[in-house]
Parts: sequence; structure tokens; C-alpha cells
Amino acid sequence: MLQKNDAAPDFTLYATPDQKLSLSEFKGSKNVILAFYPADWSPVCSDQMALYNEMLKYFEKYHATVLGISVDSKWCHLSFSQSRKLHFPLLADFEPKGAVAKAYGVYDAVEGECKRALFVINKNGLIEWSYLSPTAVNPGADGILEALENIT
Repeated sequence: MLQKNDAAPDFTLYATPDQKLSLSEFKGSKNVILAFYPADWSPVCSDQMALYNEMLKYFEKYHATVLGISVDSKWCHLSFSQSRKLHFPLLADFEPKGAVAKAYGVYDAVEGECKRALFVINKNGLIEWSYLSPTAVNPGADGILEALENIT
């Protein structure tokens, strides 16, 4: 798993069925919170994404945006996002399956899904903080906020 001061690997993934988003789009302008999670619709993932949706105004105070990432398809993300009324992108690390999660060292090859992991990336594209949570535990937002507060 990538750690503090590692360069965050760039990627381009589907954010909607017809639009892609690249990490590099935020370089120089926004801090980025990458929230890797196992699956849309699972109870813990649903709670975690709902929490980040509620925290968006706090993240924005630190010039940060949230990007959720799982190996689910762009269509599954669309349905899940609409159902949960999420106001941040869910990115489909679908094909090649888990390529971005693998680049960050958080792909679970046994389960075929992303591990539950968080990364805070500064405007320069460097990882400020990373955390691997047990799959069944919602990691919350405290660590994210603390990492954002420490970005100078």
C-alpha cells in the first residue's frame, strides 16, 4: 500500500457511463480524498459513502474533493449514486479489473474487489496520508480531516 510522500499514480476512470475523470485534473487546484471500497450496495460501503456525502462541506473547507473507487461497473455506480443521492463521483475500476487499486496496493485478489482504503493526496500529487481499514469497518472521516488539517 502506498504511503505518505509517495507520488499518487495518475489514472483515468469512468465517472458516469459516458464521462471519464483523471486524477491529474485536480493537480495544482484541489486536494483529493480517494476512498477505495469493496462494493456498491453493501451495508458498510453504503454507510461510508453516505457519511462522506454529509462531510462534503467540511472537506471543501480544505479545498478537497472526494472520489469513491470500486471495481463495480459505471452502470452499477450510476444506480447506487442516484439511489443514495451522492454528490461526488464514484469511479469504476472495472476494466482492467482493479488496475488502479493494484497501483495503490489495495486490491484484494482473493475477493476480486478493492480493499477498504483511504488516501489523502495534496495538490502536488503526493500522498499525505493513507489508511487501510478492516473490510467490515467503516473508517469514518476523522483521519481524513486530520490529514487535511496537516497539509501546509
